[in-house]
Amino acid sequence: MRCPKCGADDTRVIDSRMQETSNAIKRRRECRSCGYRFTTFERCEDPIEVIKSDGSTQPFDRNKLLVGLMRATSKRDIDLAALNHLIDDIEQDLRSRPFTSITSHDIGDMVLKRLESLDKVAYIRFASVYRDFKDIDEFVDELAKLR
Repeated sequence: MRCPKCGADDTRVIDSRMQETSNAIKRRRECRSCGYRFTTFERCEDPIEVIKSDGSTQPFDRNKLLVGLMRATSKRDIDLAALNHLIDDIEQDLRSRPFTSITSHDIGDMVLKRLESLDKVAYIRFASVYRDFKDIDEFVDELAKLR
């Protein structure tokens, strides 16, 4: 692991802890060259392929999902830990399945299901982009489903 401050690759692990909500290990490290301390996270990397609507595939990217959730929850009282927990829950669900590919549509449905109980406004924001509402009637129909 390279030091983010000086770039040296001689670091040592000071502390390791399992994360409670995910299959990640949090490691506290120290650079042997400059003494800078920093935190890294180690995650299991079983490749999950996402099948896009155009038929192409790409690896599952939790950061891409986090960016979408951050847009949907901007200016809402939802902390980053709640969003990471939501993504951890989705990723755990994906890894527990016997197959290694899933459609982007199915992932969107998984997000909407969890957002509905977390924040209704974020749900509508995410749904408006994910479901690509064409007119106000589709938007009103989605609002009616929430009630």
